Amino acid sequence: MEQKKVIEEINRLRKEKNAIILAHNYQLPEIQEIADLTGDSLELSMKAAKTDADMIVFCGVSFMAETAKIVCPDKKVILSVEGAGCPMADMIDADELRQEKEKYPGVPVVTYVNSTAAVKAESDICCTSANAVKVVQSLESDTVLMTPDKNLAKWVERHTDKKILYWPGYCPIHDRLTTKAVEEARAAHPDAVVMAHPECPPEVIEVADVVRSTSGMLAYAKESSAKEFIVATEVGLIYPLEKQNPDKRFYPASPEMVCEEMKKTRLEDVLRALKEESPLTHIPEDIRKKALKAVERMLEVPRD
Repeated sequence: MEQKKVIEEINRLRKEKNAIILAHNYQLPEIQEIADLTGDSLELSMKAAKTDADMIVFCGVSFMAETAKIVCPDKKVILSVEGAGCPMADMIDADELRQEKEKYPGVPVVTYVNSTAAVKAESDICCTSANAVKVVQSLESDTVLMTPDKNLAKWVERHTDKKILYWPGYCPIHDRLTTKAVEEARAAHPDAVVMAHPECPPEVIEVADVVRSTSGMLAYAKESSAKEFIVATEVGLIYPLEKQNPDKRFYPASPEMVCEEMKKTRLEDVLRALKEESPLTHIPEDIRKKALKAVERMLEVPRD
């Protein structure tokens, strides 16, 4: 089926089934274009919860669909591509977290939203890359256990007076970025501002000009007077950056920063998901409620 026909059929089924399509910032441009909402994973789920949609098709990876189900229990949640996963989220499971917690009784667990529902359910509070520092600062304990991203934990430790214990997980896409690659990009574009994601290694963070989440990078680029930016996160973010700032230039910190899992979704997958209403995301209710508490505690942390 030609692309135009696929999009027409997606639009027909979306309306017929009262569905909304969510696309993460790292998705392919054509997927972002047909989405009702684009953004960070938690941001998308929270916005979807406020809609009257009966069905969510999440163009992302499995933990994102789970997060949508956590906050939208009465909606059908369908992952666009069955098996699309996050290597970092898979680096820890609930049993491993329970064993780790036994080593540090009384120490609160802060879990990055890039995690499974089962791991969230074993946590005291969740965080995003944008609010991780504030979440950790809000806790009374002098010591905090953060999972699953060691790089985000090290970033938080630099900006709080807490002792941070961390699980040795990481995003393979961000963790592979080197200072050499950043400096080469800077040499090629000497006037560009280097924006790095907190999932990057500490040495990359050290040479960046600003450190932001993906939504934070979008906001920063829009408000900045700078005209050129080096983007140290998954290359998919360059599409919405360019779309929102047609008068500015954006360059990848490294062409290797491509998440194959995020790039799996095609328009045909979205159409199939709408037609077949599968794979449906299921979370046992006891796990969903515990995970929701961790998310809700995060949302109670005051913002600026």
